[in-house]
Amino acid sequence: MNLEVLETGPLSTVQDGGRLGLRGFGVSEAGPVDRTAFQMANRLVGNAPDAAAIEFAYVGGRFRVTRAATVAVTGPGASVSIDGQPVKAQATLRLEPGQELRIGALSKGLWGYLAIGGGIDTPPVLGSRATHLRFSLGGLEGRTLRAGDCLPLGDGAEIANHVATRALPDVTAAPIRVLLGPQDDFFAPDVLARFLSQEHRVSARIDRMAAQIDGTPLPAIRGHDIVSDGTVPGAIQVPGSGQPLVLLVEGQTSGGYPKIATVIAADLTRLAQLGPGKPFQFQAVTAEEAEAALLAMRQETRAILDAIQEVQDFRPDPQKLMGENLISGVWHPNMDQDVG
Repeated sequence: MNLEVLETGPLSTVQDGGRLGLRGFGVSEAGPVDRTAFQMANRLVGNAPDAAAIEFAYVGGRFRVTRAATVAVTGPGASVSIDGQPVKAQATLRLEPGQELRIGALSKGLWGYLAIGGGIDTPPVLGSRATHLRFSLGGLEGRTLRAGDCLPLGDGAEIANHVATRALPDVTAAPIRVLLGPQDDFFAPDVLARFLSQEHRVSARIDRMAAQIDGTPLPAIRGHDIVSDGTVPGAIQVPGSGQPLVLLVEGQTSGGYPKIATVIAADLTRLAQLGPGKPFQFQAVTAEEAEAALLAMRQETRAILDAIQEVQDFRPDPQKLMGENLISGVWHPNMDQDVG
């Protein structure tokens, strides 16, 4: 069974749980930008949490299958239709051969997911099917998807219709929390204060590697070059332009720009989902607060996934309905009582 790509956006890729354990060799994890939305899509079609699916940025595109399949689309404000008829996002859907699945623009975020029962069965590279665009690893030839691609699918088990009864987290509800450093001493106290007090916006320069942040430049009094050291997803590097760069899932594993702060793990997805032009502020927290926030986020993710429930697939049988007595009586305002 195959998934045919009829049309898709510029940053659509095959992703699974990620390529773990290779940062020491300079290979970052890749995998989904929004792991909760990714796992929700897989659970809705009965896949393992880290099965390979399609990640897209802003616009999903159009798809077809060569054999009947279950599919699910997740992401903030996803709009979905089958053969032009609107259907639910964040729910199990049935796609028959020849039918066209269309995923429109996300209205409340940037990153969304399409999962198919059985998962996408491209060959693993270094233990993962995740596409790493910077290294051209995994997925389909290590690149973004384009019209005309045909993706092999695994065999999916039959699954009842399910729907997500809890929404994905609100991406704009609160400041983006950070741990200052490790090179915050490269910045004057007034620059650090401005970093935490001014309004920032994610620029249009965002991809799976990093998000550039627009705002007043942040000059480094000790210069913008350091001896390269290790980085992690969420690290906020400040190059010579003074415009911060927040590393995401394909961010390099080491770098030579001072890191003014690091976005805590609990908030990195929220920042990535904001999308270009959305205002936000940074808020400094302690390591203990960051750890507590991570534990709370994991608990919320479990609650969201556990709230996916089976729903009745109600399909009226016209012949049966015609044979039933659907009217128990009639009533007229001049009558004192019902007449059966």
